[in-house]
Amino acid sequence: MPKSRFATEPVFSHGQHARTAVLYCNLGTPDEATTPAVRRYLAEFLSDPRVVEIPRLLWWLILHGVILRFRPAKSAAKYASIWSAEGSPLRVWTAKQALLLQGWLGQRGHPVLVRHAMRYGQPSIATQLDALKAEGATRVLVLTAYPQYSATTTASVFDAVYAWAARTRQIPELRFVNHYHDDPAYIEALVKHVRASWQTHGRGDKLVMSFHGLPQRNLMLGDPYHCECHKTARLLATRLGLSKDDYMVTFQSRLGRAKWLQPYTEPSLITLARGGLQRVDVVCPGFTSDCLETLEEIGMEARDAFLGAGGKEFHFIPCLNDRPEWITALSELSLRHLQGWPTTGADDTAESDATRQRALTMGAKQ
Repeated sequence: MPKSRFATEPVFSHGQHARTAVLYCNLGTPDEATTPAVRRYLAEFLSDPRVVEIPRLLWWLILHGVILRFRPAKSAAKYASIWSAEGSPLRVWTAKQALLLQGWLGQRGHPVLVRHAMRYGQPSIATQLDALKAEGATRVLVLTAYPQYSATTTASVFDAVYAWAARTRQIPELRFVNHYHDDPAYIEALVKHVRASWQTHGRGDKLVMSFHGLPQRNLMLGDPYHCECHKTARLLATRLGLSKDDYMVTFQSRLGRAKWLQPYTEPSLITLARGGLQRVDVVCPGFTSDCLETLEEIGMEARDAFLGAGGKEFHFIPCLNDRPEWITALSELSLRHLQGWPTTGADDTAESDATRQRALTMGAKQ
């Protein structure tokens, strides 16, 4: 007998109360700061056709013949420099954000299920969706940790959800949050965070807003990421009362030799220092959890580059992480997209009880 493609799906429990859930997704991280763990992570990440859009055979040869032979050891050393006693900072912050989001929603009378997942690595999107189904979730809002939409990030998360749905017998109702780059609560969280940093550490001569980079080709093909980054920056600058000379937008984390979105962050910082700028503040609005790209690439490498080029003071403003205003923003965003779904335990129970009663009544009439 042919094996069903649904054979591995968790056993369904008839009569379970229907629940509403939020799946909060971030990019991912290696399980450990070791070469083998980083190699596994990079193999999954860089094999995603959403991330690298070049012919598959050519890229397979480059990835397995060059990148995965040499890059993992170097990257593992970088991860080790930012690894905490609790593990990967990105995993720690993402899990904490999901936990706080569930608590905040519960306090507001919306005891929905909230789980976090990683697009690459663990816990995977498929594993967490299975877990939500096992807990009775029949409605799932997919919310990413990416304020600015890109096919390389947001759409890739959606791909993973669709792939899970393709092998799932009973698919929950699904909703997706595409972007929130201009969401007022998100912008307000950034504003309060930057102001709090300035109040504690003083204000630099220029605020550099560094976003993760993308190949220039993606912009030309219609990816809205570049425009959304600039809108976020413009809204943040306006709320902070900054003139065009007070801030600049840059892009970091370039991979390969192709032309990426410009200006690049580190060369820009070197130019500023050589031009006589004494102090710079750097914030990464597109990253909602501190990770390798913020703690090591900005907090260490970019700092060294700026100071080495003659700058006197470099201040990195951490990501939003678990700041109350950020959890509030996540909560308001979630509630807005959950509208129309039952989000209280009482409503869920009443809905399930009513459904069962209708079924019993219909059965008695037959």
